[in-house]
Amino acid sequence: MAAGSRPGGALLLLLLPLMLLLPAAGGGCAAESGPLEPFDALYASGVEAYYGGDFAGAARCLERALRSRRELRAARLRCRRLCRAQVRLAEPGPGAGGDLPFFGSVLRRADCVRRCEEPLLGAVSRHRAAEEVRADFQRRVPYSYLQRAYIQLNKLEEAANAAHTFFMANPEHMEIQQDLENYKTMSGKVSLIDQEARQHMEDYSAGVRHYDREEYELAIEFLERALRGYYSEDEDCQIMCEGPQRFEEHEYLDYKAGLYEAIADHYMQVLACKHDCVRELATRSGRISPIENFLPLHYDYLQFAYYRVGDYVKALECAKSYLLFHPDDEDVLENAGYYEGLLEGTVDPATIKPRKEARTLLRRHKLESHLLQVAAAGLGYAYTEPNYWNRYGARQDEHSVPSSISSEPEDGPRLSLTKKPMPKPDRELKEGGPLLYSDVKFVYNSQQLNGTQRVLLDNVISEEQCRELHRVASGIMLAGDGYRGKTSPHTPNERFEGATVLKALKYGYEGRVPLKSARLFYDISEKARRIVQSYFLLNSTLYFSYTHLVCRTALSGQQERRNDLSHPIHADNCLLDPEANECWKEPPAYTFRDYSALLYMNADFEGGEFIFTEMDAKTVTASIKPKCGRMISFSSGGENPHGVKAVTKGQRCAVALWFTLDPLYRELERIQADEVIAMLDQEHLGPSEMNINPKDEL
Repeated sequence: MAAGSRPGGALLLLLLPLMLLLPAAGGGCAAESGPLEPFDALYASGVEAYYGGDFAGAARCLERALRSRRELRAARLRCRRLCRAQVRLAEPGPGAGGDLPFFGSVLRRADCVRRCEEPLLGAVSRHRAAEEVRADFQRRVPYSYLQRAYIQLNKLEEAANAAHTFFMANPEHMEIQQDLENYKTMSGKVSLIDQEARQHMEDYSAGVRHYDREEYELAIEFLERALRGYYSEDEDCQIMCEGPQRFEEHEYLDYKAGLYEAIADHYMQVLACKHDCVRELATRSGRISPIENFLPLHYDYLQFAYYRVGDYVKALECAKSYLLFHPDDEDVLENAGYYEGLLEGTVDPATIKPRKEARTLLRRHKLESHLLQVAAAGLGYAYTEPNYWNRYGARQDEHSVPSSISSEPEDGPRLSLTKKPMPKPDRELKEGGPLLYSDVKFVYNSQQLNGTQRVLLDNVISEEQCRELHRVASGIMLAGDGYRGKTSPHTPNERFEGATVLKALKYGYEGRVPLKSARLFYDISEKARRIVQSYFLLNSTLYFSYTHLVCRTALSGQQERRNDLSHPIHADNCLLDPEANECWKEPPAYTFRDYSALLYMNADFEGGEFIFTEMDAKTVTASIKPKCGRMISFSSGGENPHGVKAVTKGQRCAVALWFTLDPLYRELERIQADEVIAMLDQEHLGPSEMNINPKDEL
């Protein structure tokens, strides 16, 4: 995205529904006075100023919106903590009226919270932001606007920090990645800071880095600090759960429950929120799934680090703390026994107990679980207890557990820094499902393509649809689109052009290309998604992660003696390391991508074969010649390294599709395109003539 472009593209029309959901900002972002101004009102003013070209006003309002949201949370924490201390909840007494002391203390605490908050915040109703706005802040969207505003104001360091903060929650955002690369290539004047970083996670990551370098003193310092931060954040999370809750199965105005039903309904939602703090504190920004076994891992790293520095008492204490969560872990049980042997004759190992804070949290967590399950059984609540301390989850980007056993000197504990075996996939890999459309032709499966989770199909679209799509492409593609503005991102010998579904629909709506043709792009990508989901027998919805119509054209005069590739060998969701024969599933790779597909539009060019290779990026296992209607689809991981041979003459065009099973990483432009399609249907503009409904879906 160019420095002057706008987040989400130029389609202000698509942002109008969000703007209508936001409350009026009261005459813009005025000077601060009186109670805290609602962050959603400030956000609305900032977005409005941004699209009005008032970048100084946009930056001012967006900064205040972010600050207001932080101050709102801080004020609520302060007041609720204060009133907890000042007004203790009384125990109910026996007999008639015995419950009055308890409810009296509840009323006094509610009054305390109200009297504390109102001077700071004003009326409670001022701070009830719409779900769409809360989602924007969760995804750090205000920082995307801020980055662009700062660039216009020539505030490079502020722009870099805003871009980095946004990127940490949106690692799939290609334009922001390019912006960050630009900042990093500058003269070292810019340091990138995540302005929404959670300190306990930063300390944990730093501790693990020092641990991996065998810097055990530093590892202990950061991991202990991470634990203190974790328990402090846990207390805050518990308190924040005592705020308003949504009654998901009831309309508030029609809610007619009795006293104890109403109390139980509200309290169970509060309790479920508190119980889930364990997951909340273990989840990185912008992610859905938590780091598996997050809290116990602190103690696991520490027990070995303390052993390495010779503090056997602390090593045993941390080992016993870990065993609270996993009492049957054979590795740590063996380590604890070894530490006890080292302490024999100096300290009675029985006097060394697990840490109090770990015992307290686990005891509370188990009681919460018990109450939630009692409510589910007796009061009709739907509740399933997650496994919060799963040791062997399916996250391939997780740190290894340090307590695995390998060769150590016979006089030392059998510990090592080596990784445990890679976890099993979180889903069973299958293929061979129905193709859904009678005209689609099966060509090759994984075995015939010498790999895993691969399929080659023909006749996914017709010759006429290929021609029509090519006409659309010629009218909407821009050089460098989808490649961060680079016209030759992979090789200087070819020019790359591209366009997104949303751009096609925008051009169709504006009459710059036929609307029916523009919609064809949308429809065929949906057809491809259905086929991939069905063929690989996925038991959950496959979402679009990115959709791109791309053409690569051989540049005349630059084709003699070419020995490069049109697209180098890579994997789609991990960083391919051919020398180590590994693929590292970590940023900046698009780790959330699960399946990929390429739907080809033409064959009138030379070169450009799609190839699969081994992990060495050299040994070719399959080669596919593109042609109209042919589609290759495959899982996006390190099992499928692939690339494209040089296009030496003509132009090669395809629809490139990446999919995810994680709804958090749904393609934003696709969601906006869905809204445009719905709007067009309401205006009776109708779908394209292509039928995307399966003819013979099972």
